[in-house]
Amino acid sequence: MRYAQGGGLTAGRGVFRERLRVVAAERFSRGDDTAVVARDLRVTVRPVQRWRRAWAEGGTRALASKGPAREGPLVQLPLQRREQLIAQQRQGPDRHPATGAAPAAAVRAGRSAG
Repeated sequence: MRYAQGGGLTAGRGVFRERLRVVAAERFSRGDDTAVVARDLRVTVRPVQRWRRAWAEGGTRALASKGPAREGPLVQLPLQRREQLIAQQRQGPDRHPATGAAPAAAVRAGRSAG
């Protein structure tokens, strides 16, 4: 099973969660109801439904942890584009060309002149 961003679990909690999935697989093979398994394992029904579906398609091996869902940054930008975005970010929101907004100081000056 895979959880987004590693499921936000520490290594210890990941091991614990994997043990839960193994217990759930044993319960599935006995024919236990999803809601009963969820209650007994003290988890919500939704992950047990996902575990049951994975178990039905690939057995207990399908419930084994596959590690974090993603390694590294979520977006890989070319270096030149990344540097451009960083430079725009340093200028602040008032100077970003996409907004077309006047710098905040000019807006404030216009208000006080009127």
